[in-house]
Amino acid sequence: MRIGELARRSGVSERSLRYYEAQGLLRAERTPGGHRDYDEWAVDRVVRIQTLYAAGLNSKKIAQLLPCMRDADGRPNEIATPELVDKLAAERDRINRMITDLIRSRDVLDEVIDTASESRDHWSGFTHASTLSAGPTGAATTAQRGLSGDRTASGVNELEGVMSPG
Repeated sequence: MRIGELARRSGVSERSLRYYEAQGLLRAERTPGGHRDYDEWAVDRVVRIQTLYAAGLNSKKIAQLLPCMRDADGRPNEIATPELVDKLAAERDRINRMITDLIRSRDVLDEVIDTASESRDHWSGFTHASTLSAGPTGAATTAQRGLSGDRTASGVNELEGVMSPG
């Protein structure tokens, strides 16, 4: 198949396919006219390359890894050396550490979201004091406004009012 068809079927740009070829990740035969001609297995190979990129591997590591992986026909591309298997195991360990860190970060976010949701639910029955009736001049009194609304050194408004039951 030509490069355009491979790009369409794999969802990857032609430019990326050329890059993969230059990096030794993908092979193409050439037609007498010089056009790239890919075998059917190239679609699965490109999808696999994309998956490995998404996992955080760079093209050099992917080039080392691909020989150990089986193509769509189930046959290995090449024989993996024990050294390569050790490198791949180390890479798997790195990915597992990243997953653990991401799960820990997600758990912290879940805690913050839960706490913020509880706080929001608690305060939902309250209204801002400045929305209460104004004094005789039509302006909220200092007691109703609470804080003055002055800007802090960072330029952010302080809380402009106190929360009171609505």
